[in-house]
Amino acid sequence: MTATDPSLTALAQSWCALSLLHGRIEAHIERALQARHDLSAREYSLLDVLSRQHDGEGGHLQMKQVADAVVLSQSATTRLVTRLEDRGLLERYLCPTDRRGIYTNVTDAGLELLDEARPTNDAALREALDEAAKNPELAPLVRVVEDLKVPATA
Repeated sequence: MTATDPSLTALAQSWCALSLLHGRIEAHIERALQARHDLSAREYSLLDVLSRQHDGEGGHLQMKQVADAVVLSQSATTRLVTRLEDRGLLERYLCPTDRRGIYTNVTDAGLELLDEARPTNDAALREALDEAAKNPELAPLVRVVEDLKVPATA
């Protein structure tokens, strides 16, 4: 079955194509990050999200917000944070204003690895999109991704 299988509804065909594109991109990025930086795509994403925190109002993310940003459950996110903390890439600390809250920051080693991995991630994304654009089923979605204007606050 392909994304354009006639037995699928138009909506199902579109969803199938989008899912296929996402899977191909994620797999390509995963292979590149693992090979060059011993980092999974999820680990990269988590480091990237946490590196954007700041000390201003609302600048630190709660675990639920982090989980939403990396599209994982809270428990899976906590396990991922623990793995990266064990590698010295993240550190947790108590919120200074609410002793029940725990924040997570990227360490200097984590920021260094993220800086090294960012060009790999970006190049792998570009390669995956270029390859997908050759597929007539996926080319329209690639164009949408390339043209998408995401607000800076997203």
